[in-house]
Amino acid sequence: METALDAGADMVGLMFFPKSPRHVSLSQACRLADMARGRAEIVAVTVNMDLDGLSRIKEVVNPDTFQFHGSEAPEACAAAKVMHGTKLMKAVSVSEKSDLEQAHYYSVVADRILFDAKPPKGSDLPGGNGVSYDWTMLKDLDLKKPFMLSGGLDPDNVADAIRLSGTREVDVSSGVESAKGVKDNDLIRAFMAAAKSA
Repeated sequence: METALDAGADMVGLMFFPKSPRHVSLSQACRLADMARGRAEIVAVTVNMDLDGLSRIKEVVNPDTFQFHGSEAPEACAAAKVMHGTKLMKAVSVSEKSDLEQAHYYSVVADRILFDAKPPKGSDLPGGNGVSYDWTMLKDLDLKKPFMLSGGLDPDNVADAIRLSGTREVDVSSGVESAKGVKDNDLIRAFMAAAKSA
């Protein structure tokens, strides 16, 4: 976390999904959020979590943004946003251009859309799989909301991804790890430098 903050990350994500190797407990999340507060936006990443679970995270961690990375309906996103008074980012899984259509439904309620690659067949994880897609699909996309690119990014390809997609925001997880769930400080610094130079 400290490396990402020192390198100038605008957002840091805290994963609340037990199947993920990046899952954090509420107590771990509190410590990490305290490190980041005032230095970067704190994003709580959830997958199909119920309102009670979201309320507990809001009460204990107090994130700036909830990222919904499951199959949450637009109505559920709107209800959670109103209930918790936080910003909302909705992840949309894509592999072909027609998948972008669903982003328009979510853009009505979400403050930001995150485009991630569809998970490979048989994966238990909706994101963080290191899978990529055709970034040019996002070029000239008109959502009226900011969007972020995710999926298979690493220090070697992030500059190309920014150029090809036209996005100004990128998200990385597995691409800066030395092993699943283990962040590598050198890769984080390299990724940040490459993204900022683009």
